Parts: sequence; C-alpha cells; structure tokens
Amino acid sequence: MVTIEVLGTGCPKCRRTIRNVEEAVKELKIQADIRKVDDITEIMSRGVMLTPAVFIDGEEKVVGRVPCVEELKELLQG
Repeated sequence: MVTIEVLGTGCPKCRRTIRNVEEAVKELKIQADIRKVDDITEIMSRGVMLTPAVFIDGEEKVVGRVPCVEELKELLQG
C-alpha cells in the first residue's frame, strides 16, 4: 500500500489536489492511504513553503501547484 500525503491548509487548490489524488488512485485501482496534512508547523518542518504539496511514501513529488490526474497516475506508477 502506498501512502500519499497532501500538504495544505485547506484552500481550494489543496482540496482540488486531494480530489485529483483520489481520482488517480481510483483509476489505477491501487490501495492507498491518503492523508491530508493541514498543520502549518508540520508543513513547514518538511521544507514546504508553497502549497499544495504531494508526498508519496514520504518523498516530495509536487510542490506549489495542483497536479493533474494523469501526472499523479504517472507518479504513482513510477
């Protein structure tokens, strides 16, 4: 199972990122633990200064923009 974390404070871009992550996981038919991290202290402790950010299995993949579903699928398959 893959762990996907979406870091953000709850802005529209963060919510859209979560929806895109959920759609990518659904389309790939994989099991994933999707977590929303909205604690600003934790976000900053990871060195993220722009949100949303996506971490897959603890590794930073996207920062400061909303990744599309296709990009997320590629990241999850790679």
